Amino acid sequence: MQQKREMMRIIAGKYKRRLIFWPEDISIRPTKDRIREAIFAILNDIEGKTFLDLYAGSGSIGLEAISRGAKKVYFVDKGVPAIKCINENVKALNIVEDYEILKMEDLDALNRFIKEDIKFDIIFLDPPYKEGKYEEIIHFILDNNLLNSYGIIIAESDRKLLLNHPLIIKNKEYKYGDIIVTFLGV
Repeated sequence: MQQKREMMRIIAGKYKRRLIFWPEDISIRPTKDRIREAIFAILNDIEGKTFLDLYAGSGSIGLEAISRGAKKVYFVDKGVPAIKCINENVKALNIVEDYEILKMEDLDALNRFIKEDIKFDIIFLDPPYKEGKYEEIIHFILDNNLLNSYGIIIAESDRKLLLNHPLIIKNKEYKYGDIIVTFLGV
C-alpha cells in the first residue's frame, strides 16, 4: 500500500475505533472525524439504508456507513490511489457486509445506476472543490430519480451551494470552520 499521511478511526458502530488510512495523494481530502460524527448524528439511524459514497477518496464516509448498519454501500472514485486505499481499508477491517467499489467517473457511475435501476436512500458527495460540480451532479441525481422516496443528498463543500430544483423539499446547511455540509431532502 502507498505510504500513509495519517490514520483515522471509525467513529461508531460495528467497526468502532478501528483504524482506516488514506493515501499520500494530496488531492484526497478525507472528511474529518468531527464532521463525519456530525453527519451521522444528523442522519441518526441508517440501518438498512442503501448508501452511495460518490468521490469516495479514502472511503471514510462509506466505511462509517457500513459500520453503522447500512444495507449496502457503493464507493465510487476515478482515482487509482483512492480505489487502492478503499480496497485495502475494506480488507484490513475484514468487512463482510454488502458493498461495491467502482473505479469510474461520476457520471459514468450514475448512468450505470440508472441503467441497473439502483436507487439510494443516502448519497454523500464531496467532489474536488476546484471542480465545482456540485450543482451539476445534484441536478443529475434528482433529474434521473436516483434517490428513493425521502432520500437525502449530503454535500461537503467549501462554499454555499446555489441549488434551485423543484424536487428539493428541505435544504439545511451546517458550517464546520471552512467546510459547509448541506443536507438536501426530497
